[in-house]
Amino acid sequence: MSQKLHVKTGDTVEVISGKDKGKQGKITAAMPKEGRVIVEGVNVVKRHTKPSQANPKGGIIEKEAPIYACKVMIVDPETKKPTRIKKVQQKDGSYVRASVKSGAILDEVR
Repeated sequence: MSQKLHVKTGDTVEVISGKDKGKQGKITAAMPKEGRVIVEGVNVVKRHTKPSQANPKGGIIEKEAPIYACKVMIVDPETKKPTRIKKVQQKDGSYVRASVKSGAILDEVR
């Protein structure tokens, strides 16, 4: 079942629970159907790979594994601390995401 995530690809987030608690990074991929996100530098796992044409040596490769989206919070651009988000209506009627702590707009206005 697909669910709406509170984060998007490109957002800077902080992990709030688990082995990587306190680490910050950018979201490289979001998977709404699974409710997971991939954050750069977080939840790094070792993958044993066989030699292939793309990787002739094979060996052990480190890559980021997905984590649940509920374990991350968006980082406020002004205070650099985790915050919740709220929807704010613009003058033209469209809605954008804003920080609860400082009120800073998180989405770029087109």
